[in-house]
Amino acid sequence: MIEVSHLSRVFRTYKKQPGFWGGVRGLFRREFEETRAADDINFTIAEGEFVGFLGPNGAGKTTTLKMLSGLIYPTSGTARVAGFDPTRRENAYRRIFALVLGQKNQLWWDLPAIESFLLLRHIYGLPSDQYRQTLDELVDLLGVREKLNVMVRELSLGERMKMELIAALLHRPRVLFLDEPTIGLDVVSQKAVRQFLRDYNRRHRVTILLTSHYMADIKELCERVIVIHKGKKIYDGALDRLESGSGSRKKIITFLPALGSVEGAALTGAQAASFPDDWQSHYGATTRGDDGKFTLRVPSENIAAVSQEILHTGPVADITIEDVPLEDVIAELFNAQA
Repeated sequence: MIEVSHLSRVFRTYKKQPGFWGGVRGLFRREFEETRAADDINFTIAEGEFVGFLGPNGAGKTTTLKMLSGLIYPTSGTARVAGFDPTRRENAYRRIFALVLGQKNQLWWDLPAIESFLLLRHIYGLPSDQYRQTLDELVDLLGVREKLNVMVRELSLGERMKMELIAALLHRPRVLFLDEPTIGLDVVSQKAVRQFLRDYNRRHRVTILLTSHYMADIKELCERVIVIHKGKKIYDGALDRLESGSGSRKKIITFLPALGSVEGAALTGAQAASFPDDWQSHYGATTRGDDGKFTLRVPSENIAAVSQEILHTGPVADITIEDVPLEDVIAELFNAQA
């Protein structure tokens, strides 16, 4: 469905020197610098895939989505979406994709959302019965029927984003580009949007490319991720392989009982010094937080041995073993490319 080959985009910006004379000099001799927002990117996405597109701010994610949408032209390389060349901006192509930018609106601010939907119906030339059927389905899935006649500017951020998704899907696109669709939303709204996208993808097999800084979005929606850094692709594959590729490490968190076995606690015998403040495991670096919890990062094959070491050292109120957060895995990947 999506084929990207050696796609690059270079932005050339003017460097103005400070002060009045710097501006005067710029009239006669200008200095420019080039920024490679996308640098020789290659990937393919099959029909119906839900792919996460990750990278730090300025990595080139939005630039890539805009090139795939035909909003900006690539400096070099090619892209094809459903067999179309986005740079040609054909009407037939614009009818089969949609782009949702989390920080930009496509709805009229001072009109109810239903008015913008009617306008989009006429722009896309949608038959009345198809429009009504699609609108009813989307409105019920997102639970915003009672908000259709409310001015967009009076809607909450979460409600506005739901309306933006409806506007993007009214013409039943085959490809959906999502750029930070849950940015700024509260936890409840994020969950509702994620549930809707998951159900819609499974129901209609829409190909979706999603950028997000919320790792919960990626973990719940995407089995595959593409990671770019400084314009270059540095990973393309299964999300679970990316997580396990972090050295297959786990995090162990322990804390002591209320009476405590931390150094200085009011206990007698061997328990009093079981867990001094500077206690270290034999299997990895150990840190202790202000809340009294000790934290270790150790290879997963040592989990059993470390757990036994902790329990033999002294009594604990609880012990938690969890995967390294995906945010940390991604950060380590970026740092390795710095």
